[in-house]
Amino acid sequence: MHRIFTTSVASVYPLYVNKVERKGRTKAELDEVIEWLTGFDEKALGDHLAAGTTFEDFFDQAHLNPNVSAIKGTVCGVLVEDVEDPLMQKIRYLDKLVDELAKGKAMEKVLRS
Repeated sequence: MHRIFTTSVASVYPLYVNKVERKGRTKAELDEVIEWLTGFDEKALGDHLAAGTTFEDFFDQAHLNPNVSAIKGTVCGVLVEDVEDPLMQKIRYLDKLVDELAKGKAMEKVLRS
């Protein structure tokens, strides 16, 4: 089991916020991306952050967007579509979306609409 699986989402979330805000994006946009991917609205996301939910439990409870297969590209030099472990692939999907948001991609493109 990879260490990130048992890491709390709350411990990584501020890093995501800092990353997107440094690039001129907002926490609200980040939350919109997370909601698109997982189905967790602002309250549900807040509940997970307050509870210290691990990535494993977070994605076990998520209802992934049906268009998740449209997320392509690399994170840390690895193609997200080629990640074999299903949980790691979901985490990489999130990482990829955060990267795209931080790089200034239009929200419509990040959300695959």
